[in-house]
Amino acid sequence: MHGPPPAPRPSGPALSRRGVLLGALAGAGAATLTGCATPFGAGLLKTEAAPGAVEYWNLFGGGDGVRMQQIQDAFRRANPDTPLKAITLAWGDPYYTKLSLATVGEEPPDVAISHLTRMKTLVDAGLLEELRPEDLARHGMAAENFNQRAWQAGLVDGRAYAIPLDTHPFVLFYNTDICQQAGLLDSDGQLRPIVGEAAFADALTRVKQVTGGYAATHGINSDPASPFRFFQTLYSQLEGEILADDGTRVVLDDAKAGRVLDYLRALTVEQGLIPGGADYPGAIAMFATGQVGFHLNGEWEISTFQTAKMPFGMTLVPNIFGGPHAVQADSHTLVLPARPDSDQARLDRALHFVRFVLDQSLTWAEGGHVPTWLPFAESDAYRRLSPQSSYAAAADTAVYDPPGWYSGSGSNFENVIGSAVGAVEGGQLTSQAAIAQIRSQLSILAQTPSPV
Repeated sequence: MHGPPPAPRPSGPALSRRGVLLGALAGAGAATLTGCATPFGAGLLKTEAAPGAVEYWNLFGGGDGVRMQQIQDAFRRANPDTPLKAITLAWGDPYYTKLSLATVGEEPPDVAISHLTRMKTLVDAGLLEELRPEDLARHGMAAENFNQRAWQAGLVDGRAYAIPLDTHPFVLFYNTDICQQAGLLDSDGQLRPIVGEAAFADALTRVKQVTGGYAATHGINSDPASPFRFFQTLYSQLEGEILADDGTRVVLDDAKAGRVLDYLRALTVEQGLIPGGADYPGAIAMFATGQVGFHLNGEWEISTFQTAKMPFGMTLVPNIFGGPHAVQADSHTLVLPARPDSDQARLDRALHFVRFVLDQSLTWAEGGHVPTWLPFAESDAYRRLSPQSSYAAAADTAVYDPPGWYSGSGSNFENVIGSAVGAVEGGQLTSQAAIAQIRSQLSILAQTPSPV
């Protein structure tokens, strides 16, 4: 195992840390075990992998899944002597539960995907290998080869445990035909900069005059993730913080949160510029069919709108509150789960695969994600990639979820905040009631010990 040596195991009948973790996670994931003939079950049963193979787990579906399959196929063609066993599991908590259980059961994959915001919880549980500079150097992956915002955000006590593959920010999609009619484009056909609360509301009003209906959409009904991302973007522009001390303390600023929520409620409930009842697919459909001029979402939906063959561009979410031009984001990272039988050859096979994936950054960036691998991110090939390169600056201003065992992509942290924000946008809660709800629910989580 690469990294600090494990602590001595207690003698007698006391459970080891791994035993406690296995019990806790097994309880959370017991339902997934029933009738399960997946690699998860195989991992717990210590099924042997093919000699010399690289086993890789990921959680990519949709367009991301298609592109990752292309990268995997390219690896197999380029490395016929290194079998690749690539497995895709369900996104979110099911994936992380299975990855944790397999690692505790001492049969993890060689390489796995982890959101940067989930990775630190895995490190705290002792489930990831440290990536030593000398090992990375053998494969040409020095720290300076990566976007520094993503790289530094992924360090734990100054040590690397994850290789950032991308930054995936919350962005603004815009229909170029509608925005042209609304007088919002410059001479190059790009959206003119929008700065400030009044300017954004004015842009939406002008688009509404063109569409005759709504101006913009994002998922609200039954979609806590999108309201959370919009709120976190704007709240971060006010330099607000939500959690402190690794998630054990809630430091939500009521005044700043109230300002954001009042503004979002004005756009939906009071001015009717954004439909407060749209769900995720409905919000996408309204933009794809030209019913609105703007759509707020993760950049990964680029494939949807390309398939719809509609005229659109992409840019950063406007700097509405005038502070740092912050945008909510996360990063997919490549990690090496800890295992007791790791050796130099196995480590190098895993790192060789990681480096190969980085070298396929063009394929990955075509799906919308901002590359963190600087040899590609700073290349002419990426600059020519449109509209993907038009929001590349988001990688340098990305706001990641704060540390906490219940935080990160698809987490309780996001669901608590997003549900309350969505209720404000939908007219079911006042801003004050939403803030009280967020504080109450987060405080319970903050006072609950981490299950890992």
